[in-house]
Amino acid sequence: MGRLNWKVVGLAAGSFLSLTYVICIAYDLAFGQRMYEAWLKLLPGFTWLSWPSFFLGLAESFLYGIYFGLVFVPLYNYFHDRITD
Repeated sequence: MGRLNWKVVGLAAGSFLSLTYVICIAYDLAFGQRMYEAWLKLLPGFTWLSWPSFFLGLAESFLYGIYFGLVFVPLYNYFHDRITD
């Protein structure tokens, strides 16, 4: 598969987490579920539900994806180089 680029992985993961966040919020609003309680614990400053809080959660979800790319990709590339050479 080759080496990974942290920017590509970070943007993909950030987009995935942001989309998942929006789907979960929409599901909670549509069906009266309580999945938002997980967001309260995972996203600092998030409260249920106002526009500023929604956008804060969206930004934090995306930044978690960027963080994933920054941490995972160097680890992957390190082990990839050691095992495949």
